[in-house]
Amino acid sequence: MRKTPNIGKRANADWASILLGVGLGLTLAIYVNSTKIYDWHSVYAITLSLSRICAMLGAYFSLVGVVLVSRINWIEKSVGHDRLVLWHRKLGPYSIYLITFHVLFVILSYAASDRVKIGMETWRILFNYPWMIPAYLAFGFLITAGITSYKRVRKKISYETWWTIHLYTYLAIGLGYMHQVLIGPMFISSQISKYYWLSLYILAFGTILLWRILIPLTKSLIHNLKVQQIVHEGPGVYSIVMKGRNLEKLKAQGGQFFSWRFLSSGQWWMSHPYSLSAAPTKNYLRVTIKALGDHSGQIKLIKPGTRVIFEGPYGTFVAAKASKEHILLVGGGVGITPLRALLEEIDPEKQIDVIYRTSNENELVLSNELDELCKLKGARIHYLVGSRNEHPMSAKNLLNYVPSLRDCDIYVCGPTAMVESLRQAAREIGIPKNRFHDEVFEFHAV
Repeated sequence: MRKTPNIGKRANADWASILLGVGLGLTLAIYVNSTKIYDWHSVYAITLSLSRICAMLGAYFSLVGVVLVSRINWIEKSVGHDRLVLWHRKLGPYSIYLITFHVLFVILSYAASDRVKIGMETWRILFNYPWMIPAYLAFGFLITAGITSYKRVRKKISYETWWTIHLYTYLAIGLGYMHQVLIGPMFISSQISKYYWLSLYILAFGTILLWRILIPLTKSLIHNLKVQQIVHEGPGVYSIVMKGRNLEKLKAQGGQFFSWRFLSSGQWWMSHPYSLSAAPTKNYLRVTIKALGDHSGQIKLIKPGTRVIFEGPYGTFVAAKASKEHILLVGGGVGITPLRALLEEIDPEKQIDVIYRTSNENELVLSNELDELCKLKGARIHYLVGSRNEHPMSAKNLLNYVPSLRDCDIYVCGPTAMVESLRQAAREIGIPKNRFHDEVFEFHAV
């Protein structure tokens, strides 16, 4: 088991949090410094003042949101991509709410002051102030992204549609900038404030350019990764074996994932996140994918020799985080794939149990490889095939298979419901959070 001193260490994330906190404080200070007594002398003035602070905070939170998912390596290693995405998702609605309040408060305040109807005032604002049409477009893009992020809506659209819609959030943030600095009193009256605000935008988009575009392109060219083989593993499940050069320099580990862009017809225009399904070697990487959407359904059509552009490795779901001598790996469906890769890297001196949960036997993938690995590692494997009622992920049922569960590190990957059931079981028997390591499919889709 390789030692990874940087993975899971919170120091870098703590420094990033401090910087974000300082940025928030400076943003509030700029607003306070620009206000005057008359900004609070009437209900309409107060409404307008509140609209401005909502705008500044909403814009700041939107910038923080895109930085959270820009995949900065030294932050991602501290807390993991899934947690950064979780923070992004929690912060996103507040940004949209604040910007929505800004729009409503401005229209209401101006309409009341001019004594005209709200519709007429909206029209006046739209065509009488500079950069207002781009600002309204930006607002529309943000609202659309917010609506499509709700679980009920997201379940009804493909990943590809959701991903495309979310690309427009970058455009929305950019379109809103000129409106802010040309009309906002806090920027009109202070060049320092204007330069500070500009620096935030440059920093945010520079971060995205560096970590999401330049570094992945450079790595992809250096390692020259190409598809070597597509292997049919089971109904709708395929493994992609990729060959490159000097892949050990990526320092990837079993349990981690990459975002992959296969430069073939129907695949090149967007990337998808897939976990490694075998421990990486000097020349080979492998992922195993279940055909669930438009992109994954075309995986079998990719031809050998196809060039691959990648981002990563990402994730803190690695064997080196285990602190106990007994490790339990629990996989649901195709969620077994990162666990199969992680199993390769666990110290054979440790005691290992593997639980593989599926609804039917057809969903068992890589079972022959798992059997061989478990035999090599001296691990016990438990195949739980059937309904949730037959094999509940409860503390009582888990203890039947792993009596020493209380002294284990638990690694789990699978559907959200299964992960949450295991988390609850771990709480019930007193396993601390730092010994529960999870990877949820939904977090990858960002």
